Amino acid sequence: MKILAIDTATLSCSVALVDDDHLLAETTLVNEQTHSKHIMVLIQQVLDMSGVSVSDVDGFAATHGPGTFTGLRIGMSTVKGLAEAGDKPVAGVSSLAALAWQADPSLLICPLIDARRNEVYFAHYRFEDGKLKEVTPEAVGSVDEAIRKICSPCCFIGSGTSLYDDFIREQIGGLAVFAHGFQNTIRASTVAHLSRERLTDYDHVRDRDRFLPRYLRQSDAEIHLTKKLVT
Repeated sequence: MKILAIDTATLSCSVALVDDDHLLAETTLVNEQTHSKHIMVLIQQVLDMSGVSVSDVDGFAATHGPGTFTGLRIGMSTVKGLAEAGDKPVAGVSSLAALAWQADPSLLICPLIDARRNEVYFAHYRFEDGKLKEVTPEAVGSVDEAIRKICSPCCFIGSGTSLYDDFIREQIGGLAVFAHGFQNTIRASTVAHLSRERLTDYDHVRDRDRFLPRYLRQSDAEIHLTKKLVT
């Protein structure tokens, strides 16, 4: 099964094409420019490098959050448009789960994505029998909330780790293990891998109307609107 997957949940923009367990091509760009400037170019580059046309793709996948609101909308609208144009299935993958998949499988895993306002998106995961299992649900809150219940060695991974690594060390000391810097960037090939089971469940992913972002909190515009309505 050929899957074209993308990630635009954070500052990085990643696109990959896989065929079953084989990675055909992948490219990742990290900068502060809007993903809309690059996403279609990267998609075409990956297809050209693979010698595959978009009509040959069997399914599409993207991170559905949590992450930056604009980034998620850009990535998800792009793959949804490609899926609708080709009448192909589409699946969403948690950006936190994608990060966890790239971490040390022998430890408890706590992916952290910068949510600004001194908060992070986080969850806890473990690998059991080779499968990634969610230990605590996805949430948004302070770093203290994210690490409060950790009492065993834990691998921290994601954009939030470099922002709060000193605080984490101060709070839990030697229990904190940090992924290498390059692992903190979500790879689209990981998104493709995690989407495969859902994409083969054709009836489940056929309903593209349910392919929606998971923000976990209100946008700034929604918060300002709520405050105006209250006052």
